[in-house]
Amino acid sequence: MDTRTIINTCFIENIDTIKKVRDQNSKEIELIADMVYSTFSNNHRIFFCGNGGSAADCQHMAAEYVGRFKKERKGYPAIALTVDTSILTSISNDYSYDTVFERQLEALAAPGDLLIAYSTSGTSKNIIKVLQKAKSIGIASVGMTGKSGGNMDNLTNALIKVPSDITTRIQEAHLLIGHIICEIVDQRLN
Repeated sequence: MDTRTIINTCFIENIDTIKKVRDQNSKEIELIADMVYSTFSNNHRIFFCGNGGSAADCQHMAAEYVGRFKKERKGYPAIALTVDTSILTSISNDYSYDTVFERQLEALAAPGDLLIAYSTSGTSKNIIKVLQKAKSIGIASVGMTGKSGGNMDNLTNALIKVPSDITTRIQEAHLLIGHIICEIVDQRLN
């Protein structure tokens, strides 16, 4: 495949995926924006977790709330559970990587907080475990995944299934969805 074909194919796949997300997930996006707004309005925190590129999305989204998105406003408490190397490595070493997010949520979260968990496959063991932990301690959760939803279906209060099996297209859509939610919440926050 030549370079021009690769470029065109990537754009076409992205545009097709984004159109499907808009058509299939607008209600879920609104619901999640309401959940985020309610969490911050009630002085609670949002926790993000994911692996690989999804970990980068977690950091990115947390920064949008702690810093600012489009308008000047106070910072809001959003924490990426993907960033503290001492915690990540000690939990992975002493327990297992499967518990790396679950253990942090158990230590840091309280009822009223919100968990947003990313897994393009929906089958990452550490994501499934943290969603189970959130449910057991009464913390609402949002899942961001790909077309199949994997094992996340019955573990979340809201679930976005990006209608694609291509990891890069799923991650691109997750970023756009995150920014749309930020924009909605930004307009409602003081």
